[in-house]
Amino acid sequence: MRAMRLCAVLMVGALFADAQNLKEFEKKVTEFTLANGLHFIVAERHEAPVVSFHTYVNAGSVDDPSGATGIAHMFEHMAFKGTETIGTTNWPEEKKALAAIEGAYDRLEAESNKGPKGDPKKIKSLEADVQAAIERAQTFVIPNEYPRIIEENGGAGLNASTAYDSTEYFYSLPSNRVELWFLLESQRFLQPVFREFYKERDVVQEENRMRVQSSPQGKLLEAFGATAFEAHPYRNPPSGWPSDIENLRLADARRFFEKYYVPANIVIAIVGDVHPAEARRLAERYFGPLAAHPLPPRVHTEEPPQPGPKTAVVESPSQPLLVIGYKRPDQYDKDDPVFDILSEILSSGRTGLLYQDLVRDKRVALEAEAGDSYPDSRYPNLFLFFLAPALGHSVEENEKALDDLLTRFEAQKVDAETLARVKTKARAGVIRRLDSNPGLASLLTAYHAAYGDWRKLFTSLDDLDKVTADDVQRVARQYLVTASRTVAYTVNNGGPPAASDSQGGPR
Repeated sequence: MRAMRLCAVLMVGALFADAQNLKEFEKKVTEFTLANGLHFIVAERHEAPVVSFHTYVNAGSVDDPSGATGIAHMFEHMAFKGTETIGTTNWPEEKKALAAIEGAYDRLEAESNKGPKGDPKKIKSLEADVQAAIERAQTFVIPNEYPRIIEENGGAGLNASTAYDSTEYFYSLPSNRVELWFLLESQRFLQPVFREFYKERDVVQEENRMRVQSSPQGKLLEAFGATAFEAHPYRNPPSGWPSDIENLRLADARRFFEKYYVPANIVIAIVGDVHPAEARRLAERYFGPLAAHPLPPRVHTEEPPQPGPKTAVVESPSQPLLVIGYKRPDQYDKDDPVFDILSEILSSGRTGLLYQDLVRDKRVALEAEAGDSYPDSRYPNLFLFFLAPALGHSVEENEKALDDLLTRFEAQKVDAETLARVKTKARAGVIRRLDSNPGLASLLTAYHAAYGDWRKLFTSLDDLDKVTADDVQRVARQYLVTASRTVAYTVNNGGPPAASDSQGGPR
């Protein structure tokens, strides 16, 4: 066991040395941009015959149109439904059947839009027509053929995620199947077919019921976001509002795809046993036919200044939960690395101040965590605290304990030893992700999309080193203030309310 620990220490040390040497790392990275604007980052790692692929679309739920929240998430689901040649027994006939669904749905929507003047019997008949059209289209579908092809060729880690600021698709393949990835990935963006849209819409609704409506934590965070943000679309849940999801149409997904899935708004990383010249040849062949389009506009809605503390209460029979957020600037602000360090000081496992004070010593909480940015970071967001009160302790006790801790924290600068430790831990967290092909591919795309240069991944490590105790104290005093605070908590039905903002401490 001792030998294994020593080996691990040596490996981490070597990794630190290699990762910090940007010039050496650059020798293994090749970049190129196709004529249509699609950018590729290729990192060579020939130690194992495996390649990881990561497609990063610079659009997420923050870009959902008003009244169509959840459409970014819906298209993510559509991207796994195949193409004109994958997932169908007869594409020409299926295409007609899909058009018939839309025609039937248009007629149903036209009658429903009449409101009280609509004919209930006609609406019921039209609903049956829609369902019949969906069932006919389903007869042409080969379920899950797209992911099955990937799995049969040794694919691993196939998945996707829709966040507020991005949508990402990723998996790994044996290096002798690289061309298969180029074929499959390009075709689902060249020939999206929006197969099983309404069936998948029901799946998304069920996900929402399970993850939000049936989850105390999910309901709390949904209410928290909607309270903390008055205007900015960070207030909307990434999966969408149920009433919006219920009314999403295939045309909504198509419009979103055509606006945001343009080549210049996508960056792809390929990491592993791959040769850059071959990757470029395949990229030109398979992705070159994608037509160039202008970049979509960024969200222009700005969150107005918060006039004072806000509170949201969610009734739930579960053990109480408490979320507190403070407004902070976006990831491009000069203080962004300071928030990273502040989060590590407060919340880094058993060495974090939150655990030591609220969980270990006062025993008022079962869990106490901090997050440097919520719900995402491209736009001004929140510094977050999540507290789970211990049995027999209330949310107001936890809120007061947190207030007391932050008051003491702001009054005294963090000591040099703690600052050095959290910097090392923060760096190690990034470098651990660099050690795996999927982790590196994810970071390369994210940093390129956010900053226009993946090298920011390395310079951001240097930025962490520059953070001082004065910086930490200044940022805590400047941003962890009552006026910008939002508190959300759960209460048992009929139970006593938690402390109001006026009863809290100086926060």
